[in-house]
Amino acid sequence: MPSLHVCPLSRLHDTVDSLKASHVVTLINVGSAVERPAAVAGDRHLSIHMSDIVSPLDGHVLPAVEHVDALLAFVRAWDRESPIVFHCWAGISRSTAAAYIAACALAPDRDEGEIALALRAASPSATPNALLVSIADDILGRGGRMTEAIRSIGRGAEAMEGVPFMLQLNEA
Repeated sequence: MPSLHVCPLSRLHDTVDSLKASHVVTLINVGSAVERPAAVAGDRHLSIHMSDIVSPLDGHVLPAVEHVDALLAFVRAWDRESPIVFHCWAGISRSTAAAYIAACALAPDRDEGEIALALRAASPSATPNALLVSIADDILGRGGRMTEAIRSIGRGAEAMEGVPFMLQLNEA
């Protein structure tokens, strides 16, 4: 069964190697250098450069429709034969939002609330970026259900860095 994995930047290479992941999504600030894991081909690594913010802030890039469009195109092209890894700096906000968005996009009949609860169960510290989720909610035509589901699980436990975790694409 295809699985979505989330980790912080500090655990990217170990996570990709241990899972034998074929695809990586990097969500990181503009100017942050990320070395692509050697086992991942260039066309299987998506880098999205934006800040982890939900309202405009001087010197930062606000998550936008084009970021979510790129994410959706990439995950829809994923062959699902081996794991995909999402990471950001801490593995708490942007990457958890991306994994949640991917789960909603790739399993359109799966309930948004059930996915959000699975996310919370997999990662006590997950605090998905609300703006990314809201943009995806609109693009995917989920009628606010994604946004409400993430709001309902609340802010995750305080952490400097998330622990790598897996989110099943489909119900177990």
